[in-house]
Amino acid sequence: MKASPVVALFLSITASSLVGCGSKKPAAQSTAGSGTGATAGAGTATGSKAAMPPRNYNAISRSDFNRFAVRANLPIYWTADVDNDKNLDANEVASLLFYPSQTAWTKGNAFTPAFDQAYDTIVKLAAAPDAGIAEADLARAKLVGADLDGGRATLVHNDFSKAPADDKAFVAHMLKVAALIDDLYALQNGTATLAPQVKDTLSQSLFRRNRGPKCAAPGTDSNPACTAIAGLNKVAFDVYPADIQKADDFCAVLEKRKDAEALLTPFTVVRADGKGFKAVPYTEAYQAPMAAIAAELRAAADAVKSPNEAPLITYLRAAAQSFTDNNWQPADEAWSKMSVDNSKWYVRVGPDEVYWEPCAHKAGFHLTFALINQGSIAWQKKLVPVQQDMENSIAARAGKPYTARKVTFHLPDFIDIIVNAGDDRDALGATIGQSLPNWGPVANEGRGRTVAMSNLYQDPDSQAARKAQAESLLDATSAANYFVSPEPGLLSTILHEATHNLGPAHEYKAYGKTDDAAFGGPLASVYEELKAQTGGLYLVEFLRGKGLLTDLQAKQTYTDCIVWAFGHISQGMYVGTGKAKTRKAYSNLAAIQIGFLLDKGALTFDANIMAANGTDKGAFVIHHDKLIAAINDMMTTVAGIKARGDGKAANALASKYVDGAVVPHKLITERYLRFPKSSFVFAVTQ
Repeated sequence: MKASPVVALFLSITASSLVGCGSKKPAAQSTAGSGTGATAGAGTATGSKAAMPPRNYNAISRSDFNRFAVRANLPIYWTADVDNDKNLDANEVASLLFYPSQTAWTKGNAFTPAFDQAYDTIVKLAAAPDAGIAEADLARAKLVGADLDGGRATLVHNDFSKAPADDKAFVAHMLKVAALIDDLYALQNGTATLAPQVKDTLSQSLFRRNRGPKCAAPGTDSNPACTAIAGLNKVAFDVYPADIQKADDFCAVLEKRKDAEALLTPFTVVRADGKGFKAVPYTEAYQAPMAAIAAELRAAADAVKSPNEAPLITYLRAAAQSFTDNNWQPADEAWSKMSVDNSKWYVRVGPDEVYWEPCAHKAGFHLTFALINQGSIAWQKKLVPVQQDMENSIAARAGKPYTARKVTFHLPDFIDIIVNAGDDRDALGATIGQSLPNWGPVANEGRGRTVAMSNLYQDPDSQAARKAQAESLLDATSAANYFVSPEPGLLSTILHEATHNLGPAHEYKAYGKTDDAAFGGPLASVYEELKAQTGGLYLVEFLRGKGLLTDLQAKQTYTDCIVWAFGHISQGMYVGTGKAKTRKAYSNLAAIQIGFLLDKGALTFDANIMAANGTDKGAFVIHHDKLIAAINDMMTTVAGIKARGDGKAANALASKYVDGAVVPHKLITERYLRFPKSSFVFAVTQ
């Protein structure tokens, strides 16, 4: 495996970053606030003084244990069957964050009585999932259960038990920040006031996991009867007046107002003022919770004692001030000065992405808390010297009126997630790459930071499921290039996130109009992500041409990206129904890419051949001899639409591939959804 710099790079990634294209151990007693409890579990049960035989915990498989623990809303996870004896041992248990309770499942090397009670509850529920449900509520409960089963609990664990005391104190404060951010996000998305209406345990688990009452899994997310609160399917987001949200087209109505630019700024909420509407700063609308977060961020800064972490301390204090005055630029400036070279931590806290709300204008509060993975440094050394060449190449594809600009952005850092909170934590799946900030001088001048989450989707369960999904859709020759490892997926994520900083980006104005104005918020989000993901494909050949990738590695990366696109297509194109439908950005871009490749003949579907799994008849075939030319055309088309602010062309492309018959959405969905999606859960040992 010494043949290429790519392999050498990924071999440098630490073992801790192992769970792809660009989307675990017991935990200790938590020092975090309410809702983020974690408890320790280590060792093996040894029996009692009375020589009673030790109890076996083998009444249920590991997969069913974790599945029904979710249904029971219990913060417990069977990490792995370490000794392969099909019996749950005390050193195989983790206690999870972001649940409404915290419980010690083990003491010393043995299980606690609380664990025995939880285990019996899970086994009983698995044997009779519908027991105790009233007949009148059974249909809804079955839908809720199906939605929960559409996710597979997937653990992200970090162990700080042997860390220095200062690090433990810092982590404890950041877990408190995570809990507070979660509470603030619940205010933003309008779900905070709904929690008391959720009565039964099954529905409470869905409400917790989905961040509200609506179902989230493909197949149930568009069913109005699938909800944690009977009769309630539509939630009024707090960032807009509730009354105007009764109209399905309220976003379009706001966007057409003369004062739309002032009302739809990202760090404000829209409130009725008796005469019309006004924009209210976040710090006024959410004063108390933001003040609490600011105080905890200052406490976290005080806990950091290492002289090597001065940039982190500066950022934490700047972020605390931003939570006080709603001026996020100083925090962005401080954050942009952090890097893999001057901190071992990655922290981003504040309001950033807009995909969470139907109009895609208001920034959602989130926390990304992670450790820096040094494996990214090798890629940065290789790509920094050619980043201007990358910009020039994409600018040439985009065409007029866009012209190449000087780019100085940071290439992606690899980070190992500790916890995601607020808008960062999705019911299903997770963000695997991100470029921030989205607004302001740091973004406009290319001084932002880009990261790839290197420890997500690398667990054996996720890898096995994704390989099986790929082999159900691709023919044997194409599937042979699907390489189950972090390498192709991480490479694509690096290039995706780099492309956010290349060509006509979010703040670029075509003939005086931003993409929000040219396309509308949701479609603008689709096209920014489509540009980035197309860049993730386009730049593979750029790197291969410079000798940084072998032919085989390029094929593996292309194949990984196509499988990634199949996965997002399977999730459906929209949230909601009728006029209330909201585009799913990644699903839309995936359909456009697959449709484009099908039309160009770089990807074909043959109904008469067998898929690689030997079971399904009909398979997609990747034609690598046509792929590069098709991707070049795609880059020209997508970047050109962005460069011209061509709303008509943007809508036409989406209509053809998202809503049309070119892409076999139904077939892809049926095969892909035989396997539940990853639903990430978190544990921290201190």
